[in-house]
Amino acid sequence: MKLLIVDDDPLVCQSLQLLLGKEEDFEVIGVALNGQEAIQLCHLQPDVILMDIQMPIMDGIESTKIIKQQYPFILVMMLTTFQDERNIRLALQAGAEGYLLKSSTVEKMAENIRAITSGATVLSPDVLKTIMEPSRESLQGLTERESDIVELVSQGLSNKEISEQLYLSVGTVRNMLTIILDKLELRDRTQLAIYYWQRKSQLGK
Repeated sequence: MKLLIVDDDPLVCQSLQLLLGKEEDFEVIGVALNGQEAIQLCHLQPDVILMDIQMPIMDGIESTKIIKQQYPFILVMMLTTFQDERNIRLALQAGAEGYLLKSSTVEKMAENIRAITSGATVLSPDVLKTIMEPSRESLQGLTERESDIVELVSQGLSNKEISEQLYLSVGTVRNMLTIILDKLELRDRTQLAIYYWQRKSQLGK
């Protein structure tokens, strides 16, 4: 498995290159010190990019967005010290398949890198806890009809089933769902359902 390491700290790059390079199935094919360099090295076709977030010239979230557009087959694992909800959600929306903290052990990093290549989305326990406890502020701002759609999505209904229940066209449901996801800064229906049930639990309903 070919890895590309992206971090603005040369010592972090060297450490990860040394430690992960010891794994028999890993080959570190390059390092980059910012997002722009990462994009330039994508011609090497790494299987997985370990991407820091805060870097000069171009940050990890912006470069991830560009990489996923130009090289959708390359997997991106965010590896950062940032654990705030905003960065987590922006990274996932940009297309990252995983989000790990630098405090993770090398063994856990290796295990999770292998996991995303099998199609899993990987979040470290602390990161998962952060997004499972959304701020109340970000839950506000939905209209009554949008709230109805969120509730039906949480019950597993398809766009067609929702349209029949609410007497809307499928296109309208699809458009409203896009607006809802944008408002709540969520990536997909699964995250929306988790968001709904977490909110319901918090409100004690």
